[in-house]
Amino acid sequence: MKRAPGRGRPSTLVGIALLALMLFPVYWMVNASLQPAGNTLQAGWFPFHPDFSGYATALRDQGRNLVTSLVVALGSVVLSLGLAAPAAYALAQFPLRGTNLGLFGILVTQMVPSIVVANALYSAYNDLGLLNSYLGLILADSTAGVPFAIIVLRAFMRSIPREIIEAARVDGARRLRVFRSVVLPLSTNALITAAVFTFLFTWSDFLFALTLTTTETVRPITLGIYQYIGAHTNQWNAIMATTVMASVPAAVLLVVAQRYVATGAGSGAVR
Repeated sequence: MKRAPGRGRPSTLVGIALLALMLFPVYWMVNASLQPAGNTLQAGWFPFHPDFSGYATALRDQGRNLVTSLVVALGSVVLSLGLAAPAAYALAQFPLRGTNLGLFGILVTQMVPSIVVANALYSAYNDLGLLNSYLGLILADSTAGVPFAIIVLRAFMRSIPREIIEAARVDGARRLRVFRSVVLPLSTNALITAAVFTFLFTWSDFLFALTLTTTETVRPITLGIYQYIGAHTNQWNAIMATTVMASVPAAVLLVVAQRYVATGAGSGAVR
């Protein structure tokens, strides 16, 4: 049945209006970052004479923090996938006792408030000397990445036909070889999905950064922005420039990986 002309136009207009409403803070953030230092509330609707001094200030003051966040986020992705992939494979393919109980425990860990985990880690890190360290932040952020990655990867790995795995076993491949050469390549979309969300979790983390770092030696960008506001209340262009630069890696990652994320999440859910 053909749709009547103009029937979908109201819903399209509503969608455009909602999209514009959601993107307006992003537009204003970019606009304010291109204004001279001062009160951005007096800025025009469009930067006809853009001033990039805010970006120069942000790079000088926050460049190291951006690198710190990138190192911690990538390290958390590597550690989370390194632990979650074999665990998810075991839970999905091996007839283990207590699998459902283990999955329930993984879900429970997702419900524990982050402040509880952060306070517990602070005491342990203080004894182990992991405060103000890249390794400490990577381990802390992985406490959220590992359970999520296990859930995503297990849902996908359960859908892999056992005939494929048995065929590889018949050809003489051992379990580790099957996992490395058969299961992981088939799970590429799910791996990318887990990696993207783990990266986003870590990149946007504030609580662990605030609790487990006390010096400027290791300071993620989220904490840098927080302390930047208190120290430079008149340089809102630099603050907005910092938030723009902090948003770019996450936005680029989502644009590049959106096809894999949609396929990985959909495959795990449907199958």
